[in-house]
Amino acid sequence: MLARFLAGGACAVGMLAVVFVAPAAAHPYDQSIRGRSFFGALFGPSIARAMVSYPSNQKAGTIVVSTAQRRLYLVLGNGQALSYAIGVGKAGFAWSGVTQITDKREWPDWTPPDQMLRRRPDLPHHMAGGPDNPMGARGIYLGASLYRIHGSNEPDSIGQAVSSGCIRLTNEDVIDLYSRVRIGATVIVQ
Repeated sequence: MLARFLAGGACAVGMLAVVFVAPAAAHPYDQSIRGRSFFGALFGPSIARAMVSYPSNQKAGTIVVSTAQRRLYLVLGNGQALSYAIGVGKAGFAWSGVTQITDKREWPDWTPPDQMLRRRPDLPHHMAGGPDNPMGARGIYLGASLYRIHGSNEPDSIGQAVSSGCIRLTNEDVIDLYSRVRIGATVIVQ
């Protein structure tokens, strides 16, 4: 009995060592977790992606953004949707409307618009895609607007109203969403 208890304890210690000592993953977006506490990275501010009940007359593939709930819903049909936590536009930058996805890019470059550069002259005029780029791992372009659904290298901003109008997701979630949506899909922001 004691031998089984000790073997079980050794197994638990071995599993904890793997959790706490495992080397960082190879993907650049995994760097976004650095600087967060272990438990904050695991449990975050209720940012888990989830399948939810979503009775809607929207067709499957439609994205519905609820800025008040700070959630993005990808309609799957049959009363179901995938729900993602998002960051939204800060006061004065929130918007609503209906548009379509016009482009999708992996690790997109970022060129701040002139209005943003006037507000923040300290920003670079252009930044190549990569883990330090504020557009994150994926960019989903909305109509002819300057707005995007994109990843973030600031995962703690998810659930907050901090952007200049773009919809932010964690890099992990934007990679998932990117793989599920098609150019031409409808996006409803409310």
